[in-house]
Amino acid sequence: MAKAPHPPTLQTGEDRDYRKTLRLLQIELVKFQKHLIAQGDRILILLEGRDSAGKDGAIKRIIEHLSPRDTRVVALNKPSTRDQSEWYFQRYVPHLPAAEEFVLFNRSWYNRAGVEWVMGFCTEAQYEEFMETVTVFEQMLVRSGIQLFKYYLDIDKAEQKRRLKNRLTDPLKQWKMSPIDAAAQKHWKDYSVARNAMFARTHTPVAPWTIVRANDKKRARINLIMDLLSRLDYEDKDHSLLCPDPEVVFNYTHDAVAQGRVAA
Repeated sequence: MAKAPHPPTLQTGEDRDYRKTLRLLQIELVKFQKHLIAQGDRILILLEGRDSAGKDGAIKRIIEHLSPRDTRVVALNKPSTRDQSEWYFQRYVPHLPAAEEFVLFNRSWYNRAGVEWVMGFCTEAQYEEFMETVTVFEQMLVRSGIQLFKYYLDIDKAEQKRRLKNRLTDPLKQWKMSPIDAAAQKHWKDYSVARNAMFARTHTPVAPWTIVRANDKKRARINLIMDLLSRLDYEDKDHSLLCPDPEVVFNYTHDAVAQGRVAA
């Protein structure tokens, strides 16, 4: 005899609160985009983090109800032979926002400071050139009128291990698997060293880093959106809604790393 189907899982109070808050924040995002289009602004968001840090999920919630015509997500594949022969930033430049556009990079030029450096996909000279020139590049973007926001989603080693294991067993997440994932835990410490160097050398007043503690995906998404909206100007903003938790989202400082607020 066939087994009876499992009853649907009931939402907990915490789930309901999350969905309610997320909806209110998504309404704020729609209000902001209406203002962005009216003003002809250009918004660029960089989302970085270790493998399985939750970048895809965060982006999905940010753009879910935004205009697809004026919103773009950029997630570039590994560079081609032609890409490798060009100026490093060249393949990113065509994807920068024009007037009225809201653009999110799911990983960005900071690949060179992370996976490329750790996995040996770039030379030491290429790495140093990047680290010395990226702040100038970002200053040029900001001076041109682009509003640039850099977020790093931070998870600890045990949480990454759990999420990577889940990818292997969840048929809906098979597309997320890559050869790089298999090396993520093995090179954990190397990635930590590379991340800390990236923060120290590329955090500037013009283009600062904001860290989001992302072990709890839902709290991370809510607080990231709150923080972003709190930094943007738009009409009819609901300030009472935009209260990010400073234990979840905070600006990079050397002390934040030294005191263990970022996963070691």
